[in-house]
Amino acid sequence: MKFLHLSDLHIGKRVNEFSMIEDQTYILEQILTIVDDKKPDAVIIAGDVYDKSMPTIEGVTLFNDFLSKLYKRNLSIFIVSGNHDSAERLNFGNQILKDSKVYIGGTFDGVLTKVSLEDSYGPVNFYLLPFIKPANVSVYYDEVESYHDAVYTVIDKSKIDINNRNILVAHQFVTSAGVSPERCDSEQISLGGLDNVDVSAFAAFDYVALGHIHRAQKIGSDMIRYAGSPLKYSFSEANHNKSVTLVTINTKDDLSYELVPLRPMRDMRIIKGPIEKLIDPLYYSEGNTSDYIHATITNEEEIYDAIGQLRRVYPNIMKLEFENSKTRKNDEARTSAQTISNKNPLELFEEFYENQNNVPMTEEQRNIMKELFIEKEMGQ
Repeated sequence: MKFLHLSDLHIGKRVNEFSMIEDQTYILEQILTIVDDKKPDAVIIAGDVYDKSMPTIEGVTLFNDFLSKLYKRNLSIFIVSGNHDSAERLNFGNQILKDSKVYIGGTFDGVLTKVSLEDSYGPVNFYLLPFIKPANVSVYYDEVESYHDAVYTVIDKSKIDINNRNILVAHQFVTSAGVSPERCDSEQISLGGLDNVDVSAFAAFDYVALGHIHRAQKIGSDMIRYAGSPLKYSFSEANHNKSVTLVTINTKDDLSYELVPLRPMRDMRIIKGPIEKLIDPLYYSEGNTSDYIHATITNEEEIYDAIGQLRRVYPNIMKLEFENSKTRKNDEARTSAQTISNKNPLELFEEFYENQNNVPMTEEQRNIMKELFIEKEMGQ
């Protein structure tokens, strides 16, 4: 059996006030071409279908069109809600859609949704786990305090037969023995890792199709994977190679995957140098001038209408910065601000405590504050 693993479509997203609908339409058509070429038995969309809980009309129209075209390919479709989605809105009509082999795990109702497909080796069980927080699970089971415990509890209560071939579709921040996946600016991770789920929770599954992280990668095992987003949604992703993941499962011990590359209509690129170089045909003719551009100008002198000059060559320039001896004087201040923004609330509170009391927090004090931060997030 073959299935295609996608995630983090973020349909309707705007990047630096540029609508990505046209780019998303293009890449979804490319995914349909891959479906026609690779002929998977199922397609998985592991959360963040939309970029906002109240998606735009054009976003809903685009996803409806994509889903309708997938349905016509006569395959099974598995979808879970992500942290950007409205679980209730995504869940609308899921009972009716089951008859069309479209299975949606939007809202969490205490159990994993299970769908079994058959191939020549027998059943393959697909389990759908929408994005959950500890508070969602505590409604149905004993109170849990961490994201890991929440996911572990749900899986444990599902009594999964490990002798079968089992696939999990989930949308969570997953780590492996404290090692985090590679992240980028366009992802939202809260409290610096207090919301993580360790890979040990997924021992019952032969493949875990994850969403939430925008770079395609494994986490702890080749068969616990983030598909990544199909498009670049920030310049921190400029060097990413976007793809969809094609998984083939035969027997329990015979699984493999292939990263099928995606080619965007417009790439997201970073260019840097004197403005004379950046607008020189010998330079810009080497790339697609319609790409989304982050330009850094290095001239020492003032440049008249720099953005206008660049936009005449690069119509989709998104960001302009200057880097010279004047701007470098502010590097230390910027670095200090960036250091603060990269720290989680617990780390900032520890620094504040030590500055006020001239002694570091004890482990007991640190654990108390950690619990308070977790309680605060659970209450949001």
